[in-house]
Amino acid sequence: MQVHADLHAHTNASDGDLSPLELVALAKEKKLSALGITDHDTLMGVGEGLEAGGMYGIHIIPGVEISAIYDPGTLHILGYFRGYPVGLEMDLEYVQKGRSDRFPKIIEKLNAMGLKITLTDVTEIAGGAQIGRPHIAKALMKKGYVKDFDEAFDNYLAKGKPGYVEKKKLTCEKATMLINRHGGVPVLAHPFTLKLGDDDLKHFTLHLKQYGLMGIEAYYPEHTREQTRLYKSIAKALDLILTGGTDYHGSDRNGASLGDTGVDRGTLMTLLKCVER
Repeated sequence: MQVHADLHAHTNASDGDLSPLELVALAKEKKLSALGITDHDTLMGVGEGLEAGGMYGIHIIPGVEISAIYDPGTLHILGYFRGYPVGLEMDLEYVQKGRSDRFPKIIEKLNAMGLKITLTDVTEIAGGAQIGRPHIAKALMKKGYVKDFDEAFDNYLAKGKPGYVEKKKLTCEKATMLINRHGGVPVLAHPFTLKLGDDDLKHFTLHLKQYGLMGIEAYYPEHTREQTRLYKSIAKALDLILTGGTDYHGSDRNGASLGDTGVDRGTLMTLLKCVER
């Protein structure tokens, strides 16, 4: 499949390495025709991304990736919009405050384990962006406590690890309805992170559809062929659209380069019809 659009990418407005301008320039270099900017719980990178899209001739799809309450796995809801959704950033303040409250607690836990990093260390790495766990991972790498992101998350920062702190989140139903209320298209991100069996995942997806879910992210670097087939079959059975992307944060994250995974032109057009409804 020829990838025309990477619909899942992050900028330094959340925890990506590149500015929106740099990300769009990379999309041009990768010969993509469209790019979804989907930062965590914020739209701060969308404005610059739209300007850069006009400059480079890349169709920018404004988006967001909202963290939602879920146990024992991880649940994110992607939202795609026709333009900048005025008012959504304000509605996400609850989640953003949860992120800002969380990181001093993570650092305190790491300090108690003898890993001497400070909030100043992390904010210097983050620059003007909201702090994310990848910034803490980079601080650990800089101090020599871990060699790479995988070690940082596997040993300290992933859910269930000793440095992990839960954050305030919306329920998955509220996150889905919030995206809908702002005229967006809600999509279940990387379903494998829910850690559900096939039937349970189908039932859960059907439950979210009742709250306005419109799509499922079938194409993702960590999905196996069997998982991709399953997600496509669920989408067909429940009349959901398909999306896909790399979840790109930077060259040293998850081994995927921008555009390695995504959607073809036909799948992109289906999403755009929903976005522009």
